[in-house]
Amino acid sequence: MNDTTETLEHRLSGIHAALVKDETELVDEVVADLEPAEIALLLESLPPADRIRLWERVPAEVDGEVLLHVHDEVRSTLLDDMDHAEIVAAATGLDTTDLADLFEDLPQLVAEDMLRSMDEQQRQRLQETLAFEEDSAGRLMRTDTIGVRADVSLETVHRFLRWKETVPDNTDALMVVDRNGLVVGILPLARLVSHDTDMAVADLMDSDVDFISMGMKSRDVATLFQTHDLSSAPVVDDEGRLLGRIVIEDIVDVIRDNSEQALMNMAGLDEEEDLFAPVLPSARRRAVWLGINLLTAFLAAGVIGRFEAALDQIVALAVLMPIVASMGGIAGSQTLTLAIRGMALGQISRTNSQWLMRKEIGIAILNGVGWALVVALLAILWFKSLGIGVIIAIALVINMLAAGIAGIAIPLVLKRMGIDPALSGSVVLTTVTDVVGFMAFLGLATLFLL
Repeated sequence: MNDTTETLEHRLSGIHAALVKDETELVDEVVADLEPAEIALLLESLPPADRIRLWERVPAEVDGEVLLHVHDEVRSTLLDDMDHAEIVAAATGLDTTDLADLFEDLPQLVAEDMLRSMDEQQRQRLQETLAFEEDSAGRLMRTDTIGVRADVSLETVHRFLRWKETVPDNTDALMVVDRNGLVVGILPLARLVSHDTDMAVADLMDSDVDFISMGMKSRDVATLFQTHDLSSAPVVDDEGRLLGRIVIEDIVDVIRDNSEQALMNMAGLDEEEDLFAPVLPSARRRAVWLGINLLTAFLAAGVIGRFEAALDQIVALAVLMPIVASMGGIAGSQTLTLAIRGMALGQISRTNSQWLMRKEIGIAILNGVGWALVVALLAILWFKSLGIGVIIAIALVINMLAAGIAGIAIPLVLKRMGIDPALSGSVVLTTVTDVVGFMAFLGLATLFLL
């Protein structure tokens, strides 16, 4: 267990004990030493009753930041515990990007009160941010960007920054723009402070800049940051005019959210699922995919039912039957996981999908034949029947071949249909491997052993 996990468990135990004993001073001391993100993690790790009691002890000045870090479902329960004035106060001081994330979850009356409390400039910036799609660079970007002209000297830039008195957080470079606001380069702060102030910005700026279109998906932005090793990048409109910037801190959040989404979707769950949500809504959400899985199980059972006579006569078939389905399921899950990961990273397209399909077929044949020989030998030794050994070996190769093909084909087809492969791919794959495995094994047994 790592230090981070131990620290969280220690804090959870201490907070829970203090809440049970109503030791509010101790709770206040613990909360005062935590960052908003750490408070959010603690809130998500507590049952509803303790969560609300801890939330009441969170200092009002960090309420807004804490609300930004908790999952949507938890945020909703916390907002329900606040009155209108508290919510408006919590949102005060948040930058436009953060406020936009919070704004859409607010009750309508609270949102209207918040808009009325803003000045015209703040209101316009918020409306412009909300106009972008939720999962886009425009929604992700920060608008606190500093732009300078290429034809001015470093001394002029120094005077400008001294006049501003502060530089936005996570600023590692200034954006260089022309008279029309078009981005022509970036000026790293390291060069600004380490060169002669008589030099012009144009002499030191990087003109080879990675621009981010305002409509680019956040997942694609994260990939760009990773592959180009960026710490910040300008966001531009369709004409190339500077709109804002995205920094690595924002990308870390995107990567974390995407990872959580992929993990939860593999189990058929929403990425915003609250671990400590009440029983009824949690059971209702999970029941949907349990029901779908039940239908697929009945389909597999129907296949088995068609070979009832064979099962009655040869008991060994019933004993060995799960092996065929299980081996196919594992092989298919390995391929499916790699395919979904590759699609998430943008590594799979129409141009290379056929090559991947051929590769998985090759892997399926090699592993299928290898393990089929092992299983066949064990079956022959166990049941003293060469026929059963040969049948299960052939069925195993067929099912692993089907699993390899399905592991690549299913996510590609689902994506083309507009369905998240991580959400439903495993259910479809299980159906394929069960039906093909049972059909191959029992069908061959019926043909050649009866």
